[in-house]
Amino acid sequence: MSETGSNRWLVVVGAILIQLCLGAIYAWSVFTPELTEAGWTKEQTQWVFAAGLAFFAIVMVIAGRMLPKVGPRALAMSGGIVLGAGYLLAGLTGGKSFILTLLLVGVVGGSGIGLGYVVPIAVGMRWFPDKKGLITGLAVAGFGFGAMLWVKLAGAWGHLIESMGLGATFSIYGIAFAALVIIGGIWMKFPPDGWQPKGYKPPEAKAGSAPAAGTVDFTSGEMLSTVQYFLILLTFVFSAGAGLMSIGLMKLFPMQALMSGGMEKAAASAAAGTAMAVFFSLANGIGRIVWGTLSDKLGAKLSVIIMCATQGVLVILFQWMAGSTGLLYLGATLIGFNFGGNFALFPVTTAGTFGAKNIGQNYPWVFLAYGIGGIAGPIMGGKLGDMGNFPLAFTICGIGCLVAAVLIAMVKPPRKA
Repeated sequence: MSETGSNRWLVVVGAILIQLCLGAIYAWSVFTPELTEAGWTKEQTQWVFAAGLAFFAIVMVIAGRMLPKVGPRALAMSGGIVLGAGYLLAGLTGGKSFILTLLLVGVVGGSGIGLGYVVPIAVGMRWFPDKKGLITGLAVAGFGFGAMLWVKLAGAWGHLIESMGLGATFSIYGIAFAALVIIGGIWMKFPPDGWQPKGYKPPEAKAGSAPAAGTVDFTSGEMLSTVQYFLILLTFVFSAGAGLMSIGLMKLFPMQALMSGGMEKAAASAAAGTAMAVFFSLANGIGRIVWGTLSDKLGAKLSVIIMCATQGVLVILFQWMAGSTGLLYLGATLIGFNFGGNFALFPVTTAGTFGAKNIGQNYPWVFLAYGIGGIAGPIMGGKLGDMGNFPLAFTICGIGCLVAAVLIAMVKPPRKA
């Protein structure tokens, strides 16, 4: 990487490669129909998904502390190896044991994602202080697009599950994840201290006024003592929980709703798979870029307010939209678009509130919300689904998003003691 920054866009290339693989967790729903046919309950399928999300978030905090010590390149590559090993071993054990799949795909795979995820965000913000929202959106866009790639390879494009079985599909994915993350990790390197892109002027406070938002750098300890941290955390919990529940049920609930309307099982399965693998996944990736770009123009806080408010309405309406193919595709697109915005907007919100210097250490603490939402949303959805009440799950999560819009509106620039 050139110290002049002439090749700083290579960071974005590496980030997208890494995130394509880390986004495999969103492809989990493609495996759930076969697992339920093998005797798993709907709740068990969601426990693997929830475990992956939880360990993703928990290990990310550890990764943030490791980042200054081991460096971004080594951390990213280690994440790819751990993620790949989890899926490879799950495949070698056959892929249908609940306990082994929970441990290998959920715990080990989720830990690998947690090790690698923060690296492209932290590196990208340091190389692009002039385009934080756009670059963060691009850096995490691969995470959203990855779901479509891995879902389609397992299903309609590659027919891997049908032709090779669940176990072999897990193993192939494990090898691919490790290889691609290692390649992407080659470009993960911080710029020299004090480096700024040509022509960029950092924001400055006017004489006699409080420091401009994001110009005062908080350590993790300082950040955790502020009210602003907890408001941002809770906002992310509600917003992420709604989206993650929708992802976990994007195959099962629409299938049930479409079949209740008279559609045959095969056609309903195809429509639900398309809703997740194409419409939700594409919109999820595009939303990360668009919301990131909007945050550079509107500000991160206003962008989060708009995103959470519209998501609340959409998630509530989805319980009626899922029974019609056209409305299902529209609902999956809009929910996926808003859900993708979380991953562009909350890193920028964290940097804009607590400074960009320590974003690699601070954002993992905010991202714990993803683990909390990842447990609460999908598990609640799975339990209510087993009880035959999917609509209530969507109503609860939609109300949570509306509450989130109010919480983030209360965030003011913090002051150091």
